[in-house]
Amino acid sequence: MLTDTLAQQIERAAALIRGARHAYAFTGAGISTDSGIPDFRSPESGMWAKADPMVVASLYGFMREPSRFYHWVRDLAVLFRDARPNPAHEALAALERRGLLDGILTQNIDMLHTRAGSRTVYELHGHMRQATCMQCFAEFDGPPIMNRFLETGEVPYCPDCGGPIKPNVVLFGEQLPHQTFFEAQEAIRKADLLLIIGSSLEVAPASDIPLLARRNGTRLIVINLDPTHVDALAHVTIRERAAIVLPRIVERLESPA
Repeated sequence: MLTDTLAQQIERAAALIRGARHAYAFTGAGISTDSGIPDFRSPESGMWAKADPMVVASLYGFMREPSRFYHWVRDLAVLFRDARPNPAHEALAALERRGLLDGILTQNIDMLHTRAGSRTVYELHGHMRQATCMQCFAEFDGPPIMNRFLETGEVPYCPDCGGPIKPNVVLFGEQLPHQTFFEAQEAIRKADLLLIIGSSLEVAPASDIPLLARRNGTRLIVINLDPTHVDALAHVTIRERAAIVLPRIVERLESPA
């Protein structure tokens, strides 16, 4: 059962969405925890609790010893393969279908937004649909590459040049995909409402997008369990799991105003 405060926050968020002309969502790892995918920064359960990201998930580390990356990403790849969209992903897809959300900017590489049915998704940190040889830059279909690794434990190398093959995800020390980031910035420039969902906003430059939006006069709704550096700028801040809050917002939007 919702508390009075949470019910009021949901009502306020629904009103802002209903009144927006161009609403977007900005999502981070917290939106996928209810799909069984851990976030990266929680002290005990986060992905960085047991691994040094600069060793296992940096471009330098990958080029030096790709086996360390693949050893680290193995369990995560299994989670991505088996995960299903949760009610938060489905709620955002429902908002888009109803014309109440123009698109999603996500830091996640789990592809759960597209699996939920969202059509306009800017994957700022890449995805695992494709993979690229880091020597000759040949491109490969991602799932067969990863599935073969999961079956054999052998690091994938390019059949043409012998270079290591990397999933098209952004590692530390690597630039964001230029075209995707440019299109995301263009979208934010026309946004009058931005829902920030499940992100600590600690990883730049993607984390700068909410500040860019606010400088343009965009209203902000923050849905996150922990505080963020934009909370003071937000019109609504909700400390609750997205899988609980977003379906309630959709329900409110489907009922009479």
